[in-house]
Amino acid sequence: MKFPIFTIWREELKNIYRDIGVVLFFIVVPFIYPVLYSIIYNPEVMRETPMVVVDMSHSTLSRDFVRRIDATPDVQVYKYASNMEEAKEIVNSKKAYGILFIPQEFSQDIHRGKQTTVSLYADMSGLLFYKAVLLATTEASLEMRKIVNVNAIELPVPYEAISLYNTQNGFASFLVPGILVLVVQQTLLLGISMICATTRERNRGALVPHNPIYSDALRTILGKVMAYLTVYIFMSIWVFIVMPSLFHFPHLANEGTLALFILPYLLACIFFSMVVAAFIRGRETPMMILVFTSLPILFMSGISWPQTAIPAFWKYFGYLFPSTFGIQGFVKLNSMGASLNEIAFEYKALWLQTGIYFIITLLIYKISLLLHKNKI
Repeated sequence: MKFPIFTIWREELKNIYRDIGVVLFFIVVPFIYPVLYSIIYNPEVMRETPMVVVDMSHSTLSRDFVRRIDATPDVQVYKYASNMEEAKEIVNSKKAYGILFIPQEFSQDIHRGKQTTVSLYADMSGLLFYKAVLLATTEASLEMRKIVNVNAIELPVPYEAISLYNTQNGFASFLVPGILVLVVQQTLLLGISMICATTRERNRGALVPHNPIYSDALRTILGKVMAYLTVYIFMSIWVFIVMPSLFHFPHLANEGTLALFILPYLLACIFFSMVVAAFIRGRETPMMILVFTSLPILFMSGISWPQTAIPAFWKYFGYLFPSTFGIQGFVKLNSMGASLNEIAFEYKALWLQTGIYFIITLLIYKISLLLHKNKI
């Protein structure tokens, strides 16, 4: 009892490891989910996507155009179809995922110096199919333009595609870093909510156990936070450092910079979770309510949909969640090579959230202790 904060820290760690549900959220899920998502999206790009060609031109230029598409790593010409109906049947049977239609006037238009048009159809049940056939067709058309352009010695505007911050053009490198950050917030939210709900069930609705060491709100909060940090320091190393290296995602930030950024993110997530958990009454409630919030929160973060295109209400509503700033900051640090100064907005916002949610948590616990004493 000489150092009650450390006594609370020890008791909270015991509570964590004695509860199989909390162990699942705090350790198993942060360990398994990043691996699962990374494996699902590995390899990151579609290669040799089958495509059907409907060539109504039957010319040397149209055959050359198709050969160039077939030579790209993204697409493989599966079959030539005599008409669109036959091509649709092949796509419907999932033997191919795209159709290239070359019109009869393709070669004539090019020889006359006119702009010609080809039609591309893609199976939109998977966006990666669309990406593969579109990129392959675009690259082939740009290469052909260099050859058939008879009106100029060279193109007026040279074209060269350079992928910034995602050299593989991979889906995993684009999305998984944001998911890694969100997993930390959501597992903390679920685990802490379950701990608080269990405490309420065992202590007649009180947020803290009937024990003298929990009689001070500030001491109780600090002891709990130390316990959660103890667990998540190790989980953060796995999620933010080991995982990007293991699956070869962009990993440009050094460990020191990441540590400085992760600290306020973990604190903001912990205090945010403690505020939400104070209103949770049953152990099952977090699973029924909070799990379904993951997808909307991911969208509001601006990682899968540009923040500039998000309506103002939802953009500012997203600022309530640490993951919004955590995802943006982590992607800029780890994928874009930004420095801590270059993510000052996200970094300061996380510290501000930490302070605000800490004050709210402190008020909630003080009120809970006061009500508990009055009941006694």
